[in-house]
Amino acid sequence: MDNLKEAYLAIENNDETRLLLQKDTCDKYDYLVAVGCGAIGGLIDIFLVGSPTDSVLQKKVDIWVDDQVMRFAKSNGWNPNEGEENSVANAIDFLEKKFKVNYDQRHTADVNGLFDMSTKNHHMKSLSHCPDIIGLFFSILNQFTSTSSFLADGKIITVETETFELKGGNFIAKIFCGIANWFGHLMSDIAGSSESRGNAGRGSGIVMPFYELFGVCKFGHFSVGKDKQDLAIIATRAFQEGYDFRFGITLAIPVVITDLSIRLIWSIRNHFQYGRSLMDCIPSQKHDDLRVMLLLGNGTLCVMDGIDAGIRGASTGNFLVFFTRLNFVAWFRFVMLVIKEVSLRVGIDGTIEAFKRVNEYLHAYLLELEKIDIKAFEQETAEYNNFIAMLNSTSTNEELNAVLTDIYEKMAIQKPWEGDFSEHMANKNGTLIFE
Repeated sequence: MDNLKEAYLAIENNDETRLLLQKDTCDKYDYLVAVGCGAIGGLIDIFLVGSPTDSVLQKKVDIWVDDQVMRFAKSNGWNPNEGEENSVANAIDFLEKKFKVNYDQRHTADVNGLFDMSTKNHHMKSLSHCPDIIGLFFSILNQFTSTSSFLADGKIITVETETFELKGGNFIAKIFCGIANWFGHLMSDIAGSSESRGNAGRGSGIVMPFYELFGVCKFGHFSVGKDKQDLAIIATRAFQEGYDFRFGITLAIPVVITDLSIRLIWSIRNHFQYGRSLMDCIPSQKHDDLRVMLLLGNGTLCVMDGIDAGIRGASTGNFLVFFTRLNFVAWFRFVMLVIKEVSLRVGIDGTIEAFKRVNEYLHAYLLELEKIDIKAFEQETAEYNNFIAMLNSTSTNEELNAVLTDIYEKMAIQKPWEGDFSEHMANKNGTLIFE
């Protein structure tokens, strides 16, 4: 089997093939590295990330987001007065005016009392304010149809708004303007409103991608003090307490540290200890041992996060505390790694990879076909067809011999005999030599 593998590698001498055939296994040091990196990420998550109300890193992330908002405002023409160069409230006010939308209702009265809504949660209930494909779809839809779409009480509610017209001379231009308007408005909301930031508050930002889907989770009876509330209400209350996009960036910090540290140590060890080339030490998903290490490291992070959230939630008897302590970014990353590994184990991902390689070979074959001189091929084909017609027209052996001799001469084919064929065949020492 090893000889067969080496022979195949000799034929298919490319990095992708060698990596696909290579089956790496983890040793005890790989496991220790994965658990250690996951534990470091877990400690950062517990003591530095925490919840929106007590996070150490959140303040630094908020400052970073404020800086990005002001940079974006300046790139769109914001020219603040002297003394307001570092005023994020002023930058937000500029963006709110520049990227106006028709779906920015903030209170229950703005939606004719159809459902309860306030300035603290309208960014979660308004589907067009979501920074994902769902938000983009509903934003374009609302801008084209002069409506607002909300996810409230477990169902989608559409409200008519004042007439809104997108800029652009044609449909494609209007779509482009709608996307730009959607993104610009999100940037005006990501750090809170100009009013809340002007009052020295943190403001209500936008949700993390797909967090709005908690709005359909109208199930469960979780204890929050003396009340029993479903998961949708718990998620809304968590958002109101600061579990927003900015906190999502904070949640990603221990996940990124765990992931990058595992990849870095794996690459260094494979290069210096095992002597592999730098190309083979690129930490991609094609390495079995690296995938296992990432799975184990992120699993360790999630276990520590879950234990911390469980202890704090149980000690207070408040499910909202448990919810706000959970690192949903880490859990989402862990679930995706599990799905990826299961797909590889059952062969789904391998089948996809096989199709990719088949496509590569077909592409290479097509490139070779493109090198063929079609005109020369057509001339050769016409000549062959002429030869066939000549052979079909013969009726005697003499005619057939004459035609074959003529074809040999025209095609410059070397005859396997010399002189007259009958005399050659009569010679006992004569041989036919095919070249």
